[in-house]
Parts: sequence; C-alpha cells; structure tokens
Amino acid sequence: MVRLLRVAIDSVPAHLRVKLAAAIAILILIGLLALPLFLDNYFMRLATTMLMYCVLAWSWNFIGGFIGYPSFGIAAFFGFGAYVGAILLSLKLIPFWLSPIAGGTAALIGAALIGAPILRLRGHYFAVASLGIGEVFREVAMSWTSVTGGGMGINLPPTRPAFLTEQQLFYYAMLALTVVTFAVTLTVARSKLGVAFRCIQQNEQAANMIGINTTLIKVIGFMLSAGFPGAAGALYASWVGYIDPSDVFDILNSIKAPVMVLLGGSGTVLGPAIGAVVYLVFEEVVWRGFLQFHSGILGFIIVALVLFMPSGVTSLFRGKAR
Repeated sequence: MVRLLRVAIDSVPAHLRVKLAAAIAILILIGLLALPLFLDNYFMRLATTMLMYCVLAWSWNFIGGFIGYPSFGIAAFFGFGAYVGAILLSLKLIPFWLSPIAGGTAALIGAALIGAPILRLRGHYFAVASLGIGEVFREVAMSWTSVTGGGMGINLPPTRPAFLTEQQLFYYAMLALTVVTFAVTLTVARSKLGVAFRCIQQNEQAANMIGINTTLIKVIGFMLSAGFPGAAGALYASWVGYIDPSDVFDILNSIKAPVMVLLGGSGTVLGPAIGAVVYLVFEEVVWRGFLQFHSGILGFIIVALVLFMPSGVTSLFRGKAR
C-alpha cells in the first residue's frame, strides 16, 4: 500500500504536487481550527500538547536535523521562556498575548550570547555543553528566590478569555505558534540558509572553504532552535498556571525533541510533526495501559523504531526505509 501510494505521488507532475500540497495544508489547517468544536477537555489537552510537541520537534530540527549538531538545550530555553513570560505576567507588566513574544525573544537573545562559544565544540562535547545550559538555568531559577520564587515556583494570574474557553484559548495560541514554526521551517528548508545548514552538516571544513560563515550560520540555527521553545514555554506557563524549576527545566523535554525528530525523519520538513504525533500516541497509550512500566515500555518501542526505521516514518514515502 505504501509503495503504491509512493508511486502515485511520484507520477504527479511537480507543479501539480505543489498545488496538491498547498490544498492539503489548507484542509489540515481548517480541520485544526474546527477541532475544538468537537473535543472535550481531555482531548483538548492532548491536542494542545501535540501542537507543543510539534513546535519542540521542529525547533530541534534546525540545529540537530539540518545542521547535524546534537543539541540537548531545548529544555533550557523552554524553561527560560516560561520564566520570562511568567515573571512579566505575574508583575502585570505585559498582557497575555505578549508573553510568548517576550519568552521567544528572550530565548533568542540568550541563544545568541551562548551559541557563539559553545558552537565551537562538536559532537558529544557540544551535546554535553548544551545539556549543561539547562542545569545552569535550573540552578539560577532555584537560587534567585526574590525573582523566580526558587523551589516554590511562580503562580500565574488566571487567564479569562472573553469569547473562548480557557482550553480553547491556549489551543489556538499554541496552534498559531505551530503554524509560525512550520512556516519558518519550510522557508529555511527552501532558502540559501537551508543550503548552508546542509553544507555544514555534510562537511563543515569544506563549507568554510567555499566561503560560508559557519560560525554565524550555526548561531542562527541555534537561535531558531531556542526561540520557538522559549515562546512555547511562555504559553505553557500560562496554560498550567504554575511553574517551578523541576517542571519547566525537565531534561525529558531535551530528550523528547530529538526522539520525535528521529521517529519522523531528521532533516525533513514534515518528519518532526509526524514524529511528534507518533510519540504522543505511544506516550498516551503506554501511559494509560501500563502505568507502572510505561517509561521502560515506551523506551523499548522508541529504540525499536529507531533501529528498524532509522530514517523515520517519512522514509516510507521516500523509498529509503531500511
């Protein structure tokens, strides 16, 4: 069935494929916009989580999928954005709709300052350094009690939308962030910046030799991988109404993102979103069916998928599955 579908897709002329893809994207967006009309609170929570996972997966794909640097810094910038948004909202300095912009901007600036030095490292050295960023941020949040509340965390003021329920508000806010993240991913993948990303992934020294400013390009990729999680973190803080360092700087967020990308297809446009959906389904089914052993079983399923389908789910439609 998959092979027949792939053959059918390949037989469609290129210009028609673009129009078909655009039509499918519009239909999906319409479906997502209408979804809250048919879901209860439980499935609304799942849908919002799915969108957040898509944002995190696409974000990691910039630095890990396109450039090939194994980053574990997603949790650091997710938590950083969450705290920036939470602090500004709790002090009533900004309205709700500005909190993801503030969190994303703060994460972008933080990534620009941190990226230049740590991106001189490569391989597992860079991975360890990026992981350490989250631990540093966590310790700062734990220690700076007067601003962050320390281990007690921060309680956020409730959000009272005028025309929507609270669940619908955060769903649509996360959907808007997801659409922006996808649009940037698609633009980068088809731009000269995307070509530069892939050149660095293939051979960084050769990329330097042909005139690519690899340091600047890597910092841009690192900033893109930080800004969107920062915005998602700020939305998450308002959504749950309370944050503390152990929650928003949870190392699992840094592990989930690359796993989702690997499940869907690293370095692709749609792969991270597909991987996010697959991961959420596995996470929810295993959690509900095997409460005591869910972590081990979920890990086994993920390892099996990565071993037997190393190019991700999208490889089934590219003819590269192994």
